Amino acid sequence: MSTPIIRIQHLSKVYQRGGQLIPVLNDINLTVQPAEFVALMGPSGSGKSTLLNLIAGIDQPSSGTIEVGGVDISTLGESALADWRAAHVGFIFQFYNLMPVLTAFENVELPLLLTGLSRKQRREHVEAALDMVRLTDRMDHHPNELSGGQQQRVAIARALVTDPTLIVADEPTGDLDRQTGEEILVLLDELHRDLGKTIVMVTHDPKAAARASRQVELEKGVLVDALSTPALVARP
Repeated sequence: MSTPIIRIQHLSKVYQRGGQLIPVLNDINLTVQPAEFVALMGPSGSGKSTLLNLIAGIDQPSSGTIEVGGVDISTLGESALADWRAAHVGFIFQFYNLMPVLTAFENVELPLLLTGLSRKQRREHVEAALDMVRLTDRMDHHPNELSGGQQQRVAIARALVTDPTLIVADEPTGDLDRQTGEEILVLLDELHRDLGKTIVMVTHDPKAAARASRQVELEKGVLVDALSTPALVARP
């Protein structure tokens, strides 16, 4: 077994609202191997999106540790954490989070503006990422000129363009019809199988979760199950 790319130990998260403490995650222990595709599942309020945000460095735990790629991100300050996210995490959101005034090309290029790449190098990276999601013919279109599925492909290209350590996806098919959602899941499966990308995906859809190599279930902030499900993976 290789060294885990994600190692979570005794992780807890408590939010404070006024004078009330609200526990969201309690004593989570979880490892994710390189090139693994993990689906986080659970009912609304189970803590799955909170766990995803902690893994991605968007939020920080109340206690416990999160190591990603050998870095204990639970110890990083806000500025260092922002730099770490930019270098190591690709984000895919349910509602795409594209800039409406920018073209598909410019949206994908955004993460690269924080790097030292030249304009020519950025173009090469963007075109390669758009080619991976089969959208080079739409690179000059704005989001309102694209379908929902095409917008999500742009978002996936943006997540890929920096060659991140980890891709996190929060309900990536939640705003799409069944057929388009299936196309996006096929694409994520290709990124996992063919490019060896490590993906952690939150979903409420069992059919989407079946694409993952492992399903992790949360209930009321507690990890209740972690199943390897290679037999359930539906291939096109």
